[in-house]
Amino acid sequence: MTAALPTRVLRERRAIRTLSLPGLIRLITEIDDNGPISRQRGSLQGALGDLTTGQLRHAIDTARDLGLIHARGHALARYQLTASGKDLAEVYDTAARWARTNQLPSRTSDFVARVQHAFQMQDGPGQSGAATEPSAPRAALSEWLTAYPRVLHQDIARSSCAAEESGRAA
Repeated sequence: MTAALPTRVLRERRAIRTLSLPGLIRLITEIDDNGPISRQRGSLQGALGDLTTGQLRHAIDTARDLGLIHARGHALARYQLTASGKDLAEVYDTAARWARTNQLPSRTSDFVARVQHAFQMQDGPGQSGAATEPSAPRAALSEWLTAYPRVLHQDIARSSCAAEESGRAA
C-alpha cells in the first residue's frame, strides 16, 4: 500500500515538470541571453526556429500564466522577462552548469537536456552519492519556488501540444 504524497510535494513536482518544458527553457534563456524579442514579423520564430509553432505558443502562454514574461502592446520590444523570469534564467544557468560539470546526462548534452536532467533529479527519488547530488540546482530551484510561489499554485492548462512539449528537446 502506497501512502499519498503531501500536497506540497505534488505541487512541487507539477511545478518542476512545467519549468522543465523545452520550449519554456528556450524562451526564457533566449530572452535572458539576447534581450527582449522584437515585434518585427518573424522575430520570435527566427530566435526560436527549432521549436514548432505549437511548442512556441505553449511556451509563451505558460510563461505569461506564470508571470515570467510580459508583452508590451505597441512597444518595439515585445516579450521581456519579469523579475521572476530573470531569476528563473539564473536557476536554469545554475542547473545547466552543475550538469555540465558532472557530464550529465551525457558529456555532449545540450543546455535544455542538462537543465531537465538536473530538475528531474530534484523531482525524482533520492539520489545517493555526493558526485550526483544536485545541491546547487536543488538550492537554486527551492529558493526560486519560495520567492515565487505562484508557480506552485498555478494550474497550467494543458494545450494540444503539451505531450510533444513535455519531451526532451532534440
